[in-house]
Amino acid sequence: MNWGVFEGLLSGVNKYSTAFGRIWLSLVFIFRVLVYVVAAERVWSDDHKDFDCNTRQPGCSNVCFDHFFPVSHIRLWALQLILVTCPSLLVVMHVAYREAREQKHREAEGENCRRLYPDPGKKRGGLWWTYLLSLVFKAAVDVTFLYIFHRFYENYTLPSVVKCEIPPCPNIVDCFISRPTEKNIFTLFMVVTACLCILLSVVEACYLVGKRCRESLLARSESSRRETRQFRSVVHNKDCSLSHGEQDSLEPGGQVFHAADCKLVTAPNTASSQIGEYVLS
Repeated sequence: MNWGVFEGLLSGVNKYSTAFGRIWLSLVFIFRVLVYVVAAERVWSDDHKDFDCNTRQPGCSNVCFDHFFPVSHIRLWALQLILVTCPSLLVVMHVAYREAREQKHREAEGENCRRLYPDPGKKRGGLWWTYLLSLVFKAAVDVTFLYIFHRFYENYTLPSVVKCEIPPCPNIVDCFISRPTEKNIFTLFMVVTACLCILLSVVEACYLVGKRCRESLLARSESSRRETRQFRSVVHNKDCSLSHGEQDSLEPGGQVFHAADCKLVTAPNTASSQIGEYVLS
């Protein structure tokens, strides 16, 4: 394994992940990949060789081993780890595609042109959907393999002795599994870590969706407040423009608006005042 290339891929995935994604990556790398490479592979290296049946009938042990172990744990785990890490690499590839497109755009339009992506690594638009679908795919892969393990090995455990009567075995024979306790411990460990990875993927997906809904609601609220302020400003300007260029000759009892402060003023009743002056004279 080229650890330099692997380290580069991990650093790229870690760069564009959320906090939950970084925890998931650490869990996969430390508790699944390293345990698989360092310990689990050696435990299952002798599973076929040390599978003993109390008969010397040719082919009986091979047939019984194939019946009780249709797929090796190691090969299933290897396939599971490959499929569960591929979606994270797709996110890195999507970011690389954005950066390459941005670079071509700059070369064609110049350095001072409008950028296609203000931040290519920010989870917006298509990258947000790629990241969300990668979480769903990772959780689905782990759930599928947990179901496969449960179908092949009930309760995820291996018995110490299995009874086999499949031809060409002459009768019911006892077959003994090598190191069943150690294999059960590793199996349960891998199952628990897979469940934790599923939980982290679901939590991260809920976090992304909740964050996007919150941002959308805040944007709508801000837009509504802005429209309300604009409407009030338009109404205020329209009311104030009614009194612009106020005339001195008003009818008795008329009302005007002063443009300076838009206050309601009642014009004096000119006819009434003239009648009063006439009586007094």
